[in-house]
Amino acid sequence: MAKLIPTRAPALPMAENVYTRDFKNRYSNILRLYFAQIDAIIQALLGDNGGQYLQNPHIAASDSTSQYADGDDDPTIVVFNTLESVSGFTLNLDSSSTAGQDGVYKIDFSLQMVNTDNVSHDAFVWLQTNGTLVPGSSSRFTVPARKSAGVYGYIVAYSSIEFEIAKDDQIKFWWATSKAYNPIGPVAGIYMEAQPAQTLPYPRPSNPSAVGSINYVSRLP
Repeated sequence: MAKLIPTRAPALPMAENVYTRDFKNRYSNILRLYFAQIDAIIQALLGDNGGQYLQNPHIAASDSTSQYADGDDDPTIVVFNTLESVSGFTLNLDSSSTAGQDGVYKIDFSLQMVNTDNVSHDAFVWLQTNGTLVPGSSSRFTVPARKSAGVYGYIVAYSSIEFEIAKDDQIKFWWATSKAYNPIGPVAGIYMEAQPAQTLPYPRPSNPSAVGSINYVSRLP
């Protein structure tokens, strides 16, 4: 992977008591090499595909297990157990993410929602920072009824939002549904389904129950 090497100010030699051409040439050559490095970095950053040299704060995570709400209309945290990529963030054991840098961030999520009931039900997904609701972050999804006893209703619940995050803020995804599926019983309703990779009737990768990402957009105004 291409990488730029940061420059460091050169150690310039102390002036001699008597002027000499050799000292002047050595002094100028040190500055010439230093400015040549700066020029190379600026040209790379401002040239075509210069963004490849930048590494902005971000985090992407997923979950490989099916997830169940704690009960009907009972807020439940969205769990993430796999860190896909990260820079400037921490994925915590409680599935929250801690920001290492102030900024405006874009947050995306994709949840594999399933309805085993024979009527449609709603689910809501929203964000919290430091335990406080993020205004305007809630999304409503209606999961269709099952087609038959063995063919359930499916949707991909996707949404995106931008908002300001301060350094050390903890961000959590939460969800709730009007009818929660309970695998013990069972009780029909909504849950988030994970599926393993398959080879038949065709090869395909695994299906996480939840995928989420936080990407840096801009410094704070």
